Amino acid sequence: MADRRALPSGVLTYAYILLYIVLSSGQIFFNKWVLSSKEINFPYPLGLTLLHMVFSSVLCFLLTKVLKIMKVEEGMTSEIYATSVVPIGAMFAMTLWLGNTAYLYISVSFAQMLKAIMPVAVFILGVAAGLEIMSCRMLLIMSVISFGVLIASYGEININWIGVVYQMGGVVGEALRLIFMEILVKRKGLKLNPISLMYYVSPCSAICLFIPWIFLEKPKMEAAGTWNFQPVILTLNSLCTFALNLSVFLVITHTSALTIRVAGVVKDWVVVLVSALLFVDTKLTLINLIGYAIAIAGVAAYNNYKLKKEASREGSSAEQQEQSIPLVSSSSPSK
Repeated sequence: MADRRALPSGVLTYAYILLYIVLSSGQIFFNKWVLSSKEINFPYPLGLTLLHMVFSSVLCFLLTKVLKIMKVEEGMTSEIYATSVVPIGAMFAMTLWLGNTAYLYISVSFAQMLKAIMPVAVFILGVAAGLEIMSCRMLLIMSVISFGVLIASYGEININWIGVVYQMGGVVGEALRLIFMEILVKRKGLKLNPISLMYYVSPCSAICLFIPWIFLEKPKMEAAGTWNFQPVILTLNSLCTFALNLSVFLVITHTSALTIRVAGVVKDWVVVLVSALLFVDTKLTLINLIGYAIAIAGVAAYNNYKLKKEASREGSSAEQQEQSIPLVSSSSPSK
């Protein structure tokens, strides 16, 4: 009987993980198709990202304030919003804008390979911000990741340096966002679930995207007469983006940090391999795959190191709480 009761929970967990992998990889393919497809004719990554953030802002407001299906966590102040949420929103906007722009110049698989350098950028910026400590082990891990990405780049047949610059700019933006997130948790003491984070960050990101969109893409859209875009396709694309963020919330809630990171690695390989079948501009080579495998091995070592570090930190805090219990109970009257 116990096994029968446990089975639906396990099946549900795997369903959430599968949903995350499908939505995450599918959203990348969807964005690439919208931006590069001649049928859609919407080569405006800034406008597409802006649409995502506006859609997310409206939907979060409806779910939390109107329908009240989900709850926004309390504890946000104007000081925290100005010093933490605004930088996070700006960096999130930068990441999505530059990352989507890269799809106009390089293949999906190569863009995914370049994203493997993310831990290196996070670690370097973390050391500069005083959040990480340089060690021989971390230096070795960063070297393995960098070496793998370098080999994967060397094996790229149709390399476009403009696309590489855009993608690396997106990587730096994401690394800065993660640094600001860590500062928000460690120094501000505020933890937000993905829904609450989207509620606060999405409007800020939308504003950060709207200002450059007015000057960079709005004139191009008016000149090309593409205001009559396909609303069904773009609304569905925005809905998939929101569903992806929601799936992250579901996976984290029902599994663990290790699970979401392993699922992320699986998703990366799915994107690299499937994109070679879907897009004509993707041509994988043996050097590509070898380099990416080396980089992913480094990423796995980095994730393992971070998880052990977090586990030891949680364990030490739990020990401190246990040691404080006898002191409290000894001062109380016996029953």
